[in-house]
Amino acid sequence: MKRKLISSGSTFEANIGYSRAVVQDNWVFVSGTTGYDYSTMTISDAITEQTEQCLINIKHTLEQAGASLSDVVRVTYILPDANEFENCWPVLKKYFGEIRPAATMFSAALADDKMKIEIQVTALKSKNT
Repeated sequence: MKRKLISSGSTFEANIGYSRAVVQDNWVFVSGTTGYDYSTMTISDAITEQTEQCLINIKHTLEQAGASLSDVVRVTYILPDANEFENCWPVLKKYFGEIRPAATMFSAALADDKMKIEIQVTALKSKNT
C-alpha cells in the first residue's frame, strides 16, 4: 500500500514540513497535536479545553485516515508542566476510558508558550473500521 499523508491545513505543517498524520497499511501515525482550533488558529488558555481540542483534532484526523479513537493502541502526552497533568484526566478518561491504549506522559517545553499539552497517537485500523 502506498503511504497516504493527511494534513489539517495548519500553518505549522507547511512552515515546518510535516504531516498531521501518515497512513501506512493499517497503521496511522498521528503527529503531536496541540489544542489549537485549526479553523481559526486560536487556542484556549485552559489546559482542560486544550486537551479536549487536541482529542477533537485527533479524532477528526483518524476519521480522515479511515480509523477511529477505538483503534488507538499508543498515546503520548507531553506537558511543559507535569503538575497540570492530573487536570487533564477527566477529559482523557472521556475519550480513552474504555479504549485504554498504552500511554506515556513526559514533561518538555513545547513550540509555543500558549501550548499546555501536546498529544500524539498511533492507531492500528481494525478490519471493521
